[in-house]
Amino acid sequence: MINKLLSFLAVFLIAVSCTEEIEITLDSTYTRLVVDGTIESDTGIYRVTLTKSADYFSNTAVPKVVNANVFLSDGDDIFVLQESESGTSGIYETNAGFAGQVGKNYTLHVELPEPIAGKNVFEASSMLKPVTRLDSIAAVFHSDWGREGIWTIKLWAQEPGDEINYYLFNFYRNGVLMTDTITKKVVSDDKFYNGSYMTGVDVIYINNAHKWETIYPGDIVTLQMSGITKEYFNFIDQVKQAGFSIPFFSGPPANVQGNINNGGIGFFTAYSNSFKSAVVK
Repeated sequence: MINKLLSFLAVFLIAVSCTEEIEITLDSTYTRLVVDGTIESDTGIYRVTLTKSADYFSNTAVPKVVNANVFLSDGDDIFVLQESESGTSGIYETNAGFAGQVGKNYTLHVELPEPIAGKNVFEASSMLKPVTRLDSIAAVFHSDWGREGIWTIKLWAQEPGDEINYYLFNFYRNGVLMTDTITKKVVSDDKFYNGSYMTGVDVIYINNAHKWETIYPGDIVTLQMSGITKEYFNFIDQVKQAGFSIPFFSGPPANVQGNINNGGIGFFTAYSNSFKSAVVK
């Protein structure tokens, strides 16, 4: 019995100690147009960024798409976007007085000087949805959550209850956007609160152990609540899921679905905003 056990252990140790170098060769993917653009209900300058897709293991900056013709249409008016640094940036901007209007459907139209994947013209549309008004917010510290405690930002607001609504939440600390990447943004529907008054609902969680993003007494926190489309809600949700694949070498659950036609990837969205600020106590 002991001999069998020793033999088993020897085989096991040999098996776990063996390593083999695996070379993974990926085919070069065909190039596609990548669009990242947002307009909002507040007056300001809004940007649409155009780039080309790159291979997964590419260690160079993604190519910018310059000298394109880019404009927005709401069915009544056309708004031309100008490249911020003509011929070099790939960033196209509205004028400073632009503001989206709730209830209008905005179409982004892009005409390229040279085709990408055989296409010169790309479009995407987004309805600018309304958002409920924030009554108040508060930052509350939970000392017994996590290793060093968790801050939550709570909101108070009346949910309209007319239909299933979808919301995006952003968090600012002393005027600086902290949810500055798509994976940090919070999205939610109103299935649990449809038509009800939302009393102290937690929407943002801040890990106090992360000193570069936590908050302190005296800080001013601002919550941005935005009314978004179901399509944009699904897009952000899919992006987040694609970043947490188990096992390690598995792919995302499915391809992330954007709203750019003709084989383009990315998303163009429009939404309205409500803001509320509070001082951390």
